[in-house]
Amino acid sequence: MAVVIELTGEEERLAESYAKVHGTSVEEAMKRNFFELIEDEYDAAVADAAYRDYLANPKTYSHEEVWNTLLGDE
Repeated sequence: MAVVIELTGEEERLAESYAKVHGTSVEEAMKRNFFELIEDEYDAAVADAAYRDYLANPKTYSHEEVWNTLLGDE
C-alpha cells in the first residue's frame, strides 16, 4: 500500500535531515516512527487499563506468593 503525505518545505527538510542522521530513507524513517507511535499508544492504553484494574482491586502479591501459586505449593 502506498501513502502520500504532503509536506511543507520546512517539514521536508526536517524529515530529510532526520533520515540522514539515522542512516535511512525518509520513507523508512516515517514508517518506523509511525509504527513505534502506534505501539507506544497501545502500551499506554494497556498500562492505563492495568492501573484502573489495580485501583479497583489494590491487592498485591509477593514473588513468593506468585511462585507458590504457580508451583502449587499453597
